[in-house]
Amino acid sequence: MSILEKIFPKDDQEIVDTEDESYEEEASVSKKNSTNKMVLVEPRAYSESQQIADHLKRKNSVVVNLKRVTNDQARRIIDFLSGALYAINGDIQKLGNGIYLCTPKNVDVEGRISDEEEKKKKAKIEDEIDF
Repeated sequence: MSILEKIFPKDDQEIVDTEDESYEEEASVSKKNSTNKMVLVEPRAYSESQQIADHLKRKNSVVVNLKRVTNDQARRIIDFLSGALYAINGDIQKLGNGIYLCTPKNVDVEGRISDEEEKKKKAKIEDEIDF
């Protein structure tokens, strides 16, 4: 098809057909890319933080188990991931001792998991303050 035929089609039906085709192509591409995953990661060093952030950029949720790294490395990893999540409007939640759920903005998480340490701290504060 020449450029002139694209600009000045012989009938209006041709324009509608090309628009429908491009829309269908876009829809099929978005369906192929919509297969999000839940990725489980146990980093052994801070250098693996970027790989975790790459999963988040691809809109995959990531559960991070920090039990194999030192406390200093864990803190650095969480700081790095917090910055990455801020940049993509994601969220981070603590699931347990050293285990975190990182989600991109396309994932909604309902509910929260309470931490036993938080409960103990609240109970201690309530005991100290006489109601």
